Amino acid sequence: MATQVTARRRISFLRIAIALQTLTLFLQAASAGLLLTASYGETLHSAGARVMYGASMLYVLAAVLAWKPGGGPPGPVWHSCGFLVLASVQVVLGIAHVPSVHVPLGVLMFGLSVLALARR
Repeated sequence: MATQVTARRRISFLRIAIALQTLTLFLQAASAGLLLTASYGETLHSAGARVMYGASMLYVLAAVLAWKPGGGPPGPVWHSCGFLVLASVQVVLGIAHVPSVHVPLGVLMFGLSVLALARR
């Protein structure tokens, strides 16, 4: 019984981590729009990129905790690592100012994050 409660708590931590990542990706899209209209848009988008990257790392941590000590399936670990790779590519593309790939990749990441959240 105690193992089930612990597994549920860790899975809920995983769901919170995915929700946080999804929210930060949505806020990145909003701040990208501010890049076009406001002088502080670049600063906000840059800070948001750091928060989004941190949320992706939190997703990896939550997935590992749900899997290894929590006894959950290893699938979310692979998904979270994939998101971290995509987030790394996204940051590199943003720094290099390659919007032709940066923007569609951001849309893809948001869609995949919503899908991951719906599956949890």
